[in-house]
This record gives sequence, structure tokens and C-alpha cells, in this order.
Amino acid sequence: MMQAPTRHNWTLDETLSWFAKPMNDLIFEAQMALRAHFNPNDIQVSTLLSIKTGGCPEDCNYCPQSSKFDTGLKAEKLMDTQTVIAEATRAKQAGASRFCMGAAWRSPKERDMPKVIEMITQVKALGLETCATFGMIDANQATQLKEAGLDYYNHNLDTSEEFYGEIITTRTYQDRLDTLQHVRNAGMNVCCGGIVGMGEAVHDRAAMLVTLANMPTHPESVPINMLVQVEGTPLKGLAALDPLDFVRTIAVARIMMPASYVRLSAGRETMDDALQALCFAAGANSIFYGEKLLTTANPAQHDDMKLFERLGLKVASAASRMSDAA
Repeated sequence: MMQAPTRHNWTLDETLSWFAKPMNDLIFEAQMALRAHFNPNDIQVSTLLSIKTGGCPEDCNYCPQSSKFDTGLKAEKLMDTQTVIAEATRAKQAGASRFCMGAAWRSPKERDMPKVIEMITQVKALGLETCATFGMIDANQATQLKEAGLDYYNHNLDTSEEFYGEIITTRTYQDRLDTLQHVRNAGMNVCCGGIVGMGEAVHDRAAMLVTLANMPTHPESVPINMLVQVEGTPLKGLAALDPLDFVRTIAVARIMMPASYVRLSAGRETMDDALQALCFAAGANSIFYGEKLLTTANPAQHDDMKLFERLGLKVASAASRMSDAA
């Protein structure tokens, strides 16, 4: 299939027009974009481990790890390296090709860097792709992580710049963009997406995708999260998101960033098999695998495998790109 040129000049009005398309047309276009760049029946699988849980000074209104909210979550110290390596080994044996390490920090302190560098080095030695999310990082920290063998750095935009202040006040949108630029300048892959269902409007979802898709290089991974409402966080009690709005966000992300992995992330625990199948049809080709995403529940691994079997999907070491197969 001939690949359409990857674009970096999307407009908000154009993006909103994609969101407004009839669902059948939208999914058809998303499937065309997926098939131009990937084997459509391959799923890339990542596992996410919280290596430092709770006590974060940020006030992200969705996050149970914030010290600002009483969610019953106890702050923990940074895990020891051997525990992390044991978890990474189990993840690889279960079929994961990428191991992601998350720490509830505003940004890593210099005293923490040698330990996380050792974790990255040892996980990489297992033959896994490595990913980390440690909050904001500067240029020097990005270089250190790259030299340790970190393949991906995750730092989500969460939502549109316009709506951002309704969700977070302790860091700015530009802070997030600066971290992403440090990651890119260091030569690492960027993992960056957002969360839907936080009370944002459709134009906020569209604006977030415009920001991502108009970057000089698209994020290699684009996680799309459905808000998990946690007791004690300010977003608990919001009206539930229409699941088809979530599917539309997946599809538009695929169309705008056709060569990126679009990942079903948080919120899968509340999705039935039919909704997940519709997300895969809409262009999602990556999931987080394992029974917990940092602190919230995730479907059991055997449930994912049963669903993949029913759908005729297979776990790939990395979702096969059509250009690789050519």
C-alpha cells in the first residue's frame, strides 16, 4: 500500500472535522493509515512498573500519587534494583517487549540518577526496550539516561494547552514541552499522549493531537488514556466519558500520526472486550500489559491473551512496520 506523506501542519478546524466524521468513515480512514505503516494484526506489548510510588508534590487532579490529595496511597521509597530486574524478567517471560519504569517525582534528584541509570542498564541487558517516566528532566539528565541505554522517555501533555490549567497548576505546559525537547535532543524516542474524560471538550482533544502531530518528529509512541476516577482526587465524580468519544480519539490519533504506536493505556480495566476490539479497529496497536498501571488496575494478562486469540491478533516483539517487511 502506498504511504501518504506524514504531515506536521494540521489545523484545529481540520482535526475537528475528523472527529465529526461518521464512525464508519473514520475507522476506515484509520485502518488505511494503520495498514500503510504496520502489520494490522500485530500488537506491541509494554509493561509498566512503579519504581517509586506516591508522595509527588504536583497537583495533577487525576493522580492518586499526588501528596495534595488523600487517596489512601502510602508514599514509598525507590525500589531496589534487584526487585526491578526481577519484575522486568517476569514481564519479558510474559511476552512484553518494552519495560517502562515510572517514578512519582516532579523531577529526579541527582542522588537518584545513579540508581535509575543502573536499573536502565540492567533492564536493557535483558533484551527489552527500556522506557521511563520520571517527571521533568533537564538536558543533562536526558543525556545521562540516553547513555544508560534508555530507548523511550514518557512525558504526556495530558490535554490541550487551553484546558491544562484546569487540571494542573504546579507545572506549565511549556515545562512539558521543554522536557520533550530535551528528550528529543538527547536522541531518545518520545512517548507522549494524553488523557480523555477529564471534563475537556472535543476541541481540547483535537488541540492536544494537533500539538503532538505538528511536532517536527511525531512521538514514536502515543498513549491514549481514559481517565480512571480515583476516590480522593478532584476528578472523582465526573460524568463518565462516552466510550465512542474515546474510540474517536484513538482513530484521529492514528490518522494524524500514522507511523506512531498508538497505545491503549489507562482505563482498559473498565472497557469490555467489544470496546477494546473497536479501539484496535480504530488503529490502536499497542497496550500496557500486566495487572497494574502504576497504582490503578489493568486487565489480567491471560484475559488479554484470550482476547487477542479471539480477534486473531498476535503479540509482536515490536508491531511490524510494513516498511520493515518490504
